[in-house]
Amino acid sequence: MTDTALASSPSSPPAPGSGAMFDRIAGRYDLLNRVMSFGVDKRWRKKTVAALALPKTDACRVLDVATGTGDLAIDIARRHPGAAVIGVDPSAKMIEVGAGKVTRFDGRVSLVLGDAQALAFDDGSFDAVTIAFGIRNVPDRARGLAEMARVCRVGGRVAILELGEPTRGVMAPLARFHIRQVVPRLGALLSGSKEYRYLQTSIAAFPPPDEFAQLMAANGLKVLEVVPLTFGVCNLYVGTPSRGAA
Repeated sequence: MTDTALASSPSSPPAPGSGAMFDRIAGRYDLLNRVMSFGVDKRWRKKTVAALALPKTDACRVLDVATGTGDLAIDIARRHPGAAVIGVDPSAKMIEVGAGKVTRFDGRVSLVLGDAQALAFDDGSFDAVTIAFGIRNVPDRARGLAEMARVCRVGGRVAILELGEPTRGVMAPLARFHIRQVVPRLGALLSGSKEYRYLQTSIAAFPPPDEFAQLMAANGLKVLEVVPLTFGVCNLYVGTPSRGAA
């Protein structure tokens, strides 16, 4: 759930959603995610990996943007033994935590500092691109989407996993209560920090699925599907670069 804004000046308070803000909670980030999502985030990431539609054993390159401590990058590498996965994130502390988790992949997974708004990779250099719980924190979302479309090859897939506030269905009120009340309080309690209050406000401010899908389409991505998960608490957006698309 890290963002793509680079760290703030050491002399100023961390900007909400910045790499510096996530530096402060990096040590307990994985535990917080498991507890606050009741472990469902693992299932969401599994669906994201499947949506990439990559051959399981063929050699391929995958970019995971806003990788945090590398959970999604690790899931991709596990499912695809032939994949080389690069994770980029603006938080040095998150990368540091993640580095200890990816050593068992013998160099197939690498985590580096990076900004989603200016990805340091050539056009079409990846077979697939992912971002989980990070696009809502990109200051210029349109630019971030355009960058992901740019570095993904024609015919490849871009999978975006993001939280949202459900508005329909009988479970919507309960889900909104969890996001607005439980998440920030539990996060602050477990982490000893108030940063998770930002999580609730950023989720509330994220556009509804149809509006975000339109933003994808306006920035180089042909939308293939939008899949609501767990009563709409999370949505999986799957697209492909529109250049060369029929």
